Amino acid sequence: MQTNDVCEVTKVHEDVVLSVKQQLPDITNVAKIFKALADETRLKIAYALTIEEELCVCDVSEIIGSSTATASHHLRYLRDLSLAKSNRKGKLVYYALADQHVNKLVKIAYEHAIEEGEKIGESN
Repeated sequence: MQTNDVCEVTKVHEDVVLSVKQQLPDITNVAKIFKALADETRLKIAYALTIEEELCVCDVSEIIGSSTATASHHLRYLRDLSLAKSNRKGKLVYYALADQHVNKLVKIAYEHAIEEGEKIGESN
């Protein structure tokens, strides 16, 4: 089996590699963000919060079809990674996305998936 992804050249462009390595930031926290959003339930919650800016835990549990405890767990995880923020109003806790960066990230990922899905459909 042959793959086009294998580079047959063994000598690298040392100047390019050195330049990239010098400019490459620590991406640990970025990886945590993508890991959090890689979970379909948490991504569904995040996307729901792009539609409705603020949702209470009870509403989120209905949207994702889970218990309020499960919804709270996912929301707390998103909050702990600074992807969401919470606000208590009486007995209810409301959640929103932390900022426009998170909102854009979720929407852009969705738009990309839709575009890629169309390309995949064209090749069938």
